[in-house]
This record gives sequence, C-alpha cells and structure tokens, in this order.
Amino acid sequence: MDVKYLLDTNICIYIFKQQPPEVIQRFRQLKVGEVGISAITYAELYFGALKHPQSVKYQEILTLNIEPFEILYPNKLAYEHYADIRLSLMRAGKPIGTNDLWIAGHARSLGVTLVTNNLREFERVPNLKLENWVN
Repeated sequence: MDVKYLLDTNICIYIFKQQPPEVIQRFRQLKVGEVGISAITYAELYFGALKHPQSVKYQEILTLNIEPFEILYPNKLAYEHYADIRLSLMRAGKPIGTNDLWIAGHARSLGVTLVTNNLREFERVPNLKLENWVN
C-alpha cells in the first residue's frame, strides 16, 4: 500500500466541489495511490448523499467523484487504536465524535497523515499525524 494520506470527510467534499483552490492545488501535487479514504469516511459521504433532497443525483455525484480514491477498510489494529484513543480522550475529559474516533484510529493504525479541516477535534488525539490543506 502506497497510501500516505487519509482524507477526512470535509476534505473530500472540498475536492468534489473543487474549492477552496489551495486544497485542489495540494491534491493535484500527489500521485495516484498516495491518497485514500477510510470506509468510515465513505459511509459519511454516502449518508450525506442519501439524506439530500436530490438523493439519486448526489449518489451519482459521489460514485463519480470517489473513483480515484482507494477505500481502505479498518483491520484489527485500527480497532485497537480506536479503543486506545477513545479511552485516552475519555479519561482526559476531551471526547470527540464517534466517526472521528474511528477515522483517527484508522489513520493512526496505518501510520498515515490524516488530512482534515477539523483540527480542533483531531488535535486531541495523541500521536496522530495531521495536515490541513485549507489556508
């Protein structure tokens, strides 16, 4: 696996919308196969398409836009990282959202950089490599 970056849901949406320009510029600098998304991120994107009033149209848009990304599925190590992160943040009194926990655990278990515009939550996760391509 050559994936170096795992994209959070908000970054995927920016790429699909082709804005902001700095996200698109950074994305285009990468080689095919260097960027993946977690199956959890795909589930969030699919949920967003399903709940949209024009659901069929948005499911088609998602299908077209998701094609260049490798969808990565969590394994046992990802589950262990999820549990470790959840316990650590719970003990610190600084929890994050359930899906963010899964995405963070998945990224950390793979040793890849999570690209997100939600640093406020993900910065709480110990030993998680982060980048924000916005700004």
